[in-house]
Amino acid sequence: MKRWIAVLICASAFCQGILASGPAAAAAKDAKGKPASKSEASKSKDQKSVTHGTVTIDGKRIAYTATAGTIVLKNADGKPTGSLFYVAYVKDGVRDPSSRPVTFLYNGGPGSSSVWLLMGGFGPERVISGDAHHTPPAPFDVVNNQYSLLDVSDLVFVDAMGTGFSRIIDKAHGGVGEPKDFYGVDADGKAFDRFVYDYLSRNDRWNSPKYLLGESYGTTRSAVLANDLENDGIQLNGVMLLSSILTFETASFNTGNDLPYELYLPSYAAVACYHKVVKCPTDLSGYLGGVQAFASGEYASALMQGDRLSAARRADVIAKLAQFTGLKPDYLDKANLRVSLPQFMAELQRNRGLVTGRLDGRYSGAAADELAEFAQSDPQSDAITGAYTAAFNRYVRQTLKFGRDRHYVILSYAVNRAWDWKHQLGSGFGWPGATNVAPDLANAMRTDPHLRVEIENGYYDLATPYYATEYTVDHMGLPPNLRSHIQLEFYRCGHMLYEHMPSLAELRTHLVHFYERTDRENAGG
Repeated sequence: MKRWIAVLICASAFCQGILASGPAAAAAKDAKGKPASKSEASKSKDQKSVTHGTVTIDGKRIAYTATAGTIVLKNADGKPTGSLFYVAYVKDGVRDPSSRPVTFLYNGGPGSSSVWLLMGGFGPERVISGDAHHTPPAPFDVVNNQYSLLDVSDLVFVDAMGTGFSRIIDKAHGGVGEPKDFYGVDADGKAFDRFVYDYLSRNDRWNSPKYLLGESYGTTRSAVLANDLENDGIQLNGVMLLSSILTFETASFNTGNDLPYELYLPSYAAVACYHKVVKCPTDLSGYLGGVQAFASGEYASALMQGDRLSAARRADVIAKLAQFTGLKPDYLDKANLRVSLPQFMAELQRNRGLVTGRLDGRYSGAAADELAEFAQSDPQSDAITGAYTAAFNRYVRQTLKFGRDRHYVILSYAVNRAWDWKHQLGSGFGWPGATNVAPDLANAMRTDPHLRVEIENGYYDLATPYYATEYTVDHMGLPPNLRSHIQLEFYRCGHMLYEHMPSLAELRTHLVHFYERTDRENAGG
């Protein structure tokens, strides 16, 4: 159970690292957030390797310059504290590059590198992995990425500190950095703020339209970062949130907190439909609308009553929960109407000897213990991690010509374990609770009334459920004119939207329209 506590709080792509097997798991154990050897030690000077390539998008061949490198961050005294690794793709042949959009992209974790977005989503090359099936072993196929966003924006993929090639520069390596300078909600936001400032300055991009694109905990980072940047006078054109989680109370299955049980129910229902544990209509979104109405109405009211709930009403609620989830009424009764995520993963397909995926509920894997109350692994993580690990390690060294003598940390449990989750914005009345950065994003939108936000979630995502995102957006306290600046889109996929090809194609279409819309709106069109 302790293992699952760590998994539940991170609610992000990094959680693969906690449950992964193979090279990624070994990397997680070895990474301490500091250089493992002198050959890996981050130097106090920026480093970079510049290469060139092409990508074909919508039938058009685009030439680009790729820069793989590091930017050294310094404290107020000018002393180095850490070195952040990035890969930037800039379209060639642009007369005035400073006027072209630039997007900063990153994954979550908080101990995850950004290899997933780069090699799976929007970089010029992508690795082929098994959609809802375990990817066969090497050799892996890496292909031209027709879904890259390089035709509409230059792209800068950034690895959080302690992941990828990003390293703290401590006293032993000529700096003054410490884990507390980076491993926390606020410290991480400040580090990315400094990186964006330095990148804009060193590449003459101050006049470029600026965007943030984060996935999972990367959406948490984006909310904090957007507010920090706006407070520093760096105006953003748009923020894109993939598999969003801003209010962690929505995913914290703590005793006495009934909110996640209500907000997870529609995702439970969607996954039960996918695995044909229950019979569902073809109109999934319409069906889930009915589940949402039950979750926020009759179910929420029943949970609110607690032990005062009458036997007759309890039986009625159990019957409806069984209808939506496919779980047996007796199991739901013993669970006191409250089934946590790891319990659902273990129970949904127990009679098939299978455990259900967390990051993507479409995945299934053999249960390690068919009597276990809680799922012990995530089949989705097991299915794709090897492909991404091999593909990027080869790509960064052979194609980008960087890091041949360094260790690339795909995932770091050490970073997540050291993370300071304390964060406060606003009045701060009451006691500390679950991390909530929704007020940061709301504040950024109030500071800049032109700021637009695009949010994308998958119906089968059991890490950051889509209904929790809707709930969070509806509780940001924004006036109608600013609330209308947030657009939500939903897909028939899991946490990593780009793992499902139809969803990736749809996602690209939505994001391209977002770039076009924000450019037009900000130009007064």
